[in-house]
Amino acid sequence: MKRRDFIRLSAATAGAGIAAPKIVLADSKKQLKGASDIYYTKEDPGRWSGKVATHLPNIDIEKKDGKATVNVQTAHEMKGYEHYIVKHVLLDQNYKFMDEKLFDPSRDKAAISTFTLQGYSGPI
Repeated sequence: MKRRDFIRLSAATAGAGIAAPKIVLADSKKQLKGASDIYYTKEDPGRWSGKVATHLPNIDIEKKDGKATVNVQTAHEMKGYEHYIVKHVLLDQNYKFMDEKLFDPSRDKAAISTFTLQGYSGPI
């Protein structure tokens, strides 16, 4: 390898070593701004936009005596291990985890879950 080619290659490698971490950090900050790449909502169905009718859960909240009962039902069919809803996840307005219901495809015939919240107020 010629000396000039070696110097050019070394300079390019050093430049990439400085720029690459900045690109990765900028991309991770973009992902931290919202959780829409992980969790989907009615307003932002993401990859499920064509399947909202069967993938968007119906949520019913009943409040009584400082306690809220959250009933979640997804109309998606449950075909055992062949095709099923994996779980319902309950998050607060900041996408902070509150609770989850993991479905067992060998037993659960419908994607229905119930959560009880004691003393919580705010969007879920």
